[in-house]
Amino acid sequence: MTLYRLLICVCLFALGATANVRAQESVQALSVQAMQDQAQDYLLKLAQMYPGIATITLDSARLNAMPACTQNQIFLPSGQRLRSRMSIGVRCLSPQSWSTSISATLSIQGHYYVTNRRINPGETINQDDLLEREGDLLALANGVVIDPNQIIGYVASQRIPLGNAIRASALRDPQSVTRGQMVRTIARGMGFVATGEGQALQSGSPGTQIQIKASSGQVISATVLDASTVQVVL
Repeated sequence: MTLYRLLICVCLFALGATANVRAQESVQALSVQAMQDQAQDYLLKLAQMYPGIATITLDSARLNAMPACTQNQIFLPSGQRLRSRMSIGVRCLSPQSWSTSISATLSIQGHYYVTNRRINPGETINQDDLLEREGDLLALANGVVIDPNQIIGYVASQRIPLGNAIRASALRDPQSVTRGQMVRTIARGMGFVATGEGQALQSGSPGTQIQIKASSGQVISATVLDASTVQVVL
């Protein structure tokens, strides 16, 4: 009788242990799914910076090998931007501390613009100079401008070949000052306004501070107001 009871106890213990393991596996599976959903939401939020429709595929196989996690953080490595193929970090804070990554494949279908003629330095870009294209915005080179409002009316700072997408580095604000240009200087103080002339030693767009060589030969700091005027910093 004692042996019989002992066997029953052993069986019940084994069943209980199996149930606990299954319960833990169930929690682990839900945790993996929750973290994957968080990672997808995180990337979708970042993708909202682009004017297009995002498609995201995640490979969370690594999460299956990690311990259960009840509190976590989703992050991108410092300095990383959205790319067609990338990794997104997952950091567990509780109950154990660990960190791993999820592989992600992204595409953002949207519109961008290319030139329909060769544009030379110093030329102002008009709407007729652009052709609209549709494609994966993440496949474009880094720095390509996709907002036409940041292209039309701007001045080419370098030659842009026919059919090329336009980089921000190839444009300058039409109200910017270029190095070597003569500018009008304005100095404002308590109860006075003084004007003069100087030469820009640096290029700068409105609101930026550049160095100016005044007619006296003195080098001063000034803030760009428009394409021909700077305000001296007192």
